Amino acid sequence: MEFISLVSGSSGNSTLITDGKTHILTDCGMSGVKLKNALNSIGLAPENICAILITHEHIDHTKGVGVIARRYKTPIYGTKKTLLSLNCGEIQENLINEISPDTAFEIGNIAIMPFSIPHDAKDPVGYSYFSGNDKFSLATDIGHMNDYIMGHLKGSKKVLLESNHDVEMLQYGSYPFPLKQRILSDTGHLSNANAARAALELVENGTLNLALGHLSNENNTPELAMLETYTYLTKAGIKIGEDMNLIVAKRYEVTKI
Repeated sequence: MEFISLVSGSSGNSTLITDGKTHILTDCGMSGVKLKNALNSIGLAPENICAILITHEHIDHTKGVGVIARRYKTPIYGTKKTLLSLNCGEIQENLINEISPDTAFEIGNIAIMPFSIPHDAKDPVGYSYFSGNDKFSLATDIGHMNDYIMGHLKGSKKVLLESNHDVEMLQYGSYPFPLKQRILSDTGHLSNANAARAALELVENGTLNLALGHLSNENNTPELAMLETYTYLTKAGIKIGEDMNLIVAKRYEVTKI
C-alpha cells in the first residue's frame, strides 16, 4: 500500500492511497485539470480512481469533487452532514455513500476506519487505511489532539499529520482577529508545536514515516514546521533517518510518504 500526498496546504488538499489495484482519493481540493496532471505524474489517470473519501466540506478539500464524480462516475464517501453540506453541484444519487465515524468499511482490498476530528465543520472525520499488515492514517484539520484521535492513529506505519501554523507568525500576522481566534481554537488547526508533541507519541507507538501537512501559506513555512518537530523528536532521543523518516508534504507537488 502506498500513501501519496498530491497537494497539501491551506490552498488545497488531496491524498492518494493505493495498493496497486484499488486507488482511493481522500479529498480533492484542486481542479480536475490539476488532479489529472498530478495523477499522470505517478502513472495514473482520474478514471483509475475507485472512490473519493471526503474529510469535510471546506473548499480546500472539495473543490474538484463534483467535477470528478460527474465526469468519471466516481463514488464519493462522507458523513451524512458532510454530504448535505457539499457545494459541488448535482451528483448522481447512486454515487453518494454515507459513512459514520468508528464504523469501518471496505473499498476493494483496502479497509477504512473513519474517526471524528475536532474542526469547525459539520461532521468532519480523519481516516485510517488498512491492507495486510499496513496501517496508514490521515489526520489534518484538527483543532487539538486528544486521546480518542491518538487511539486511532497509534500503530500507523505512515501518518500525514497537520502542522498548520507557527503560533507567533499567526498572532503577529495580518489575519483579522476573529480568524486568528478560529485557527487557534480547539476546533481550528493544529500548530507546529502541538504537531511536534503528537509526532513523538506516534513514533513511540510504531510510526516509521511521518509527513507534516496542511501548512498555512501565510502563517508557516516548511522550514519552521520541520524544525519544530525535528527538534522535539531529537531531544527525546529519536534519530531522524534511522528510527523514523520525517518530511513535509509539498504544497503544490506530489509527495510520497
